[in-house]
Amino acid sequence: MKVSGPGHTNLNPYQKQLQQQQRMKQAPSINDKVEISNKAKHLQQSNKVQEARQHRIEQLKQQVQSGEYHVDAKKTAKNMISFWK
Repeated sequence: MKVSGPGHTNLNPYQKQLQQQQRMKQAPSINDKVEISNKAKHLQQSNKVQEARQHRIEQLKQQVQSGEYHVDAKKTAKNMISFWK
């Protein structure tokens, strides 16, 4: 009796890989689609608001540093009281 190797003499290890590549080439291409949700649109708008706030903060910083910014203590106290009621 003659034994010749593991028994897979006619097996090409790359055949499945080649077949898979051919199937991928023949398959119709799938297009991606992107939809932006309302929440994402809202977040984009809030970024614009954030930029405006940042601009206002920069203005206030400059006023404080130059000594031009003054706080009305009575107005601040009234607003605090009305807030906590």
